[in-house]
Amino acid sequence: MIDKELLDILACPACKSDVEEKDGWILCKGCKRKYPIRNGIPIMLVEEAEKKA
Repeated sequence: MIDKELLDILACPACKSDVEEKDGWILCKGCKRKYPIRNGIPIMLVEEAEKKA
């Protein structure tokens, strides 16, 4: 689980929208990209994201 304070300062690198954590992913509220969390570290790289259909 990602610390709430960290989530508050994170933003989607693709569209700069707010993000939330859900089911082991960081989810963008704007463009709906999903960023993985590996070993407790959010991987906030556009190349690593999955685009939600």
